Amino acid sequence: MNRLAMLFALPLACALAAPAASAQDVLIRNATVHTATERGTLQGTDVLVQGGRIAAIGSGLAAGSAQVVDAGGQPLTPALFGGITGIGIEEVSGEASTRDASLALGENAKDMTVRPEFDVTLAYNPESILLPVARVEGIGFTLLTAGSTAGGSIIGGQGAVVRLDGSPDPAGPKLLFVSLGAGASNLSGSSRAGQWMLLDQMVDEARGRLSGDSGFALLTPAGRATLKRYLDGDGRIVVEIDRAADIRQLLRWSRRHSLKIAISGGAEAWKLASELAAADVPVFVDPLVNLPGNFDRLGATLENAARLRAAGVQVGFTQSGDASHNARKVRQLAGNAVANGLPWEDGLAGLTRVPAQAFGVGDRLGTIAVGRSADLVLWTGDPLDVAHTARQVWLGGRAIPMRSRQTELRDRYLRAEPAAEAGALPRAYPARVE
Repeated sequence: MNRLAMLFALPLACALAAPAASAQDVLIRNATVHTATERGTLQGTDVLVQGGRIAAIGSGLAAGSAQVVDAGGQPLTPALFGGITGIGIEEVSGEASTRDASLALGENAKDMTVRPEFDVTLAYNPESILLPVARVEGIGFTLLTAGSTAGGSIIGGQGAVVRLDGSPDPAGPKLLFVSLGAGASNLSGSSRAGQWMLLDQMVDEARGRLSGDSGFALLTPAGRATLKRYLDGDGRIVVEIDRAADIRQLLRWSRRHSLKIAISGGAEAWKLASELAAADVPVFVDPLVNLPGNFDRLGATLENAARLRAAGVQVGFTQSGDASHNARKVRQLAGNAVANGLPWEDGLAGLTRVPAQAFGVGDRLGTIAVGRSADLVLWTGDPLDVAHTARQVWLGGRAIPMRSRQTELRDRYLRAEPAAEAGALPRAYPARVE
């Protein structure tokens, strides 16, 4: 980058990365309020925000000194969860130095090095350019994933929910990530059976039934302590898995060890819907995974979310590919699930209340209720319809600047090319501010 480009790029980057202004008192008047609670949708309703929290919900509320925003009947929802992503720990997918979502300490693909204590939140960059790109689309949160990779293990490590408002620290408790099935078989001796054998051994180590001094031990002392915490019920384990037969084994394994689990993927989860509901296991699906892309997804269907929900499963959403750079598409996924039988209210809950409760922040986030954090989005229309956009986003009561790298590029290249003879810079550079 030359010096002139840096001169313009640095203020832009700082402006986009900086946290929004401080919390403000605001009255959002006459909105269609989708609470994502048992109260459902409230027509022509006001929401009063004070001190970063929702102070009142009702009709004809007094504004006092609060700023008034006329919603004009448009939808108001909780800020959305962007699924399970690497936002803030993956800047450029093709550049290894900007990716921090997985650990590979083994020398090659056959060396399984297990470190459940690996914590991706320590690498989180709240100034990532991906944050404003996501939040202007109504995305307020994401669950950072710790992925399994060659040289690592089927236990990827730990992640947590982060707020996309520039806050540097996680917004909730840690979760442990595990990858099972064909996609992770190269990490477990090329056999699904090996995955359960290895997991049971690690449970034995964490429970002290296999000494850490044993030549067969897989875990470090820190790893044993980390895994024991989840075995003791302090935290949920998110398992990436698709095939129904594997999910059946997962349910048996989690029941045997009394674990709290959630499923990510679950292309064939609908086949075990009643068992998942009985075990109270939330499932985060990609509704557009509807083709037999591999042998673990032969039973994939567009109706996966609808069938799971009909059986009583709590259904959320996540993307199967490039989720970090396309978090905005998660509401399209919810819309597709609704188009294939999922009730609309459940589609919204899958973007708000369900992930908040599953990831340990449901007491503060994911719903519109008095006392909850004022994380809100005012939409131009149906938030599950990509023809509509976020009109304004508030996170913790702070109005988020509705600008991102994309909007800056849009504005730069939509303007006419300046005449060279006038001495103006080409539009590859931002317009000068006189």
